[in-house]
Amino acid sequence: MSGRLSSKTAIITGAASGIGRASALLFAREGANLLAFDRADAVHEVAGQINASGGHAVAMTGDAGDEADIKALVARAKSTFGALHVMFANAGITGGVRGGFFDATPEHWAEVLRINLIGPFLAVKHAAPLIEASGGGAIVCTASVAGLRSGAGPAQYSASKAGVINLVQTAAQQLAGTGVRVNAVLPGLTETGMTKPMYDGARAAGKEHKIGQLNPMLRGGKPEEIAAVALFLASNEASYVNGQALAVDGGLSSSHPTSRPPGDPNRPSS
Repeated sequence: MSGRLSSKTAIITGAASGIGRASALLFAREGANLLAFDRADAVHEVAGQINASGGHAVAMTGDAGDEADIKALVARAKSTFGALHVMFANAGITGGVRGGFFDATPEHWAEVLRINLIGPFLAVKHAAPLIEASGGGAIVCTASVAGLRSGAGPAQYSASKAGVINLVQTAAQQLAGTGVRVNAVLPGLTETGMTKPMYDGARAAGKEHKIGQLNPMLRGGKPEEIAAVALFLASNEASYVNGQALAVDGGLSSSHPTSRPPGDPNRPSS
């Protein structure tokens, strides 16, 4: 199999569904030896689909925010494939809280930050040395347009994704001279398991046509569209792209239009 990742080894976290699944299938079609990682057992089905199609994939379950699991993941890549060239730190959660900003607890925030921000940090920390030893390559992290400014996600989610944007900038500088590039892809509204309740609700109400109406494309995104940009950042086509945050949002972040929500009834009074 030949392609943009031919003879390369790639890890994708959060590979059981949504953007991670679409990326796993695409990376494998482009020739990558793939290690698909997720806490959901469905990741084994993704690897099985790839292998049935003539690709080469191995599945592993674990927690993207747990250092022992990420160390084991990178070690598995080395023991199975002998090298690592691409790490796509994609796993994430919304940490949605019923109610408003003031209903969130420190525990809610801690869990979102653990998965969404500490997880990518661990991916960089443990993957970068092996990628460098393998001759160089790329680390891609999934951030979000919610990390750019208010109006595209819950507060704890938005803050975690803002951290990812800064993380790739910082990591790119820390890895100067190693041959390891670090970039982020910033999805806008995309139909995934994470956004399924919103999509289902809109369809049930006969309002599917209103999804994505705040961006100039007037629609939501597809996981495959985000995967295509992640592939670009992972490939040699992006060999001079480093420390960047690339929005894939239909143009939403060109202005980030949003209507102000009503005041939070649970906001503490002064």
